[in-house]
Amino acid sequence: MEPVLEVPAPDGFALWPVARTTSGFLPLGGALPSAEVGTAVMSIAGCNDIDPDGDRLPRPATAPGLFLHGLLTFDDLFAAGGLRVTDHATGVTFLPGCCDGLEDRRDWDRPADRGGLLGFGHTPVSPVAERFGDTVRLTVDAERSDSPVIELPVSELRRLLTGVERDLTGFLDLADVWAARYLPGLRAPVTAALARVLGLRPPNS
Repeated sequence: MEPVLEVPAPDGFALWPVARTTSGFLPLGGALPSAEVGTAVMSIAGCNDIDPDGDRLPRPATAPGLFLHGLLTFDDLFAAGGLRVTDHATGVTFLPGCCDGLEDRRDWDRPADRGGLLGFGHTPVSPVAERFGDTVRLTVDAERSDSPVIELPVSELRRLLTGVERDLTGFLDLADVWAARYLPGLRAPVTAALARVLGLRPPNS
């Protein structure tokens, strides 16, 4: 299990170095190259790049503040992605759904601790997690009667979720160092915003 961020192709992005990859899912952790950290920050900021309304201050006129304004000012931040689970024995991969976000990852505590059904999206793909006794079943697409599934002992799911928190903490530490290099005037607010969207404490706080 790994935390992944849904990233767009960074064509034309020039505010800081980013990895030249096609769109897809980027795993987050404490060993990412600098360019992939830049891709992750670009993607999270892009998710929240929405014109201000209400009492929020207007966008700055120049970059990078122009692009980062939503990330730095929204109360409810969003990071498209979620948790990816791969069964290496069968080759089955459980991917985040369209209604999933890294900020919602602690919803996984429901099947891990309390049981019940947890859905992550809808048509065209409807991934769900559900607990049956001491096993959690991950169904890749609940709309298909022949959908591939992954089954995990509850104890293993809890262990994997602990690893997810460790990976995200490692990523946030990297992002703080990255921001000191590429966004030195905005290091503290950018790191604080990333910590908020990930539900973590900022480094050294």
